[in-house]
Amino acid sequence: MSQITFILKDGTRVEADAPNGLSVMEIANRAGISAIEGACGGSLSCATCHGYVETKFFEQTLPEDGERSEDEEDMLDLAFDVRETSRLTCQIIMDDAFDGMEIAVPGAKVEY
Repeated sequence: MSQITFILKDGTRVEADAPNGLSVMEIANRAGISAIEGACGGSLSCATCHGYVETKFFEQTLPEDGERSEDEEDMLDLAFDVRETSRLTCQIIMDDAFDGMEIAVPGAKVEY
């Protein structure tokens, strides 16, 4: 099974099992990562699942057209500390290609 590492604001790293087909938001919720809430349940109507995707995985997490959707961009406009590698984790569906990916929560001190 694939793994994702979540990086918390205090620098703590939490490794989580990441079954294919689940969103990264769902994986975070199962792992008890409270900073990735997902209040809307993954319906792309809030920004509470915002996270920073590790640079080397960022482009792979984008839709086929290589851009975040307009709806995702609109929701990110409401998020705290948006960066170039910000994504709504409800929009990233786990795949084997993401094994080993790191996702940092907003406010984490990472270079991506």
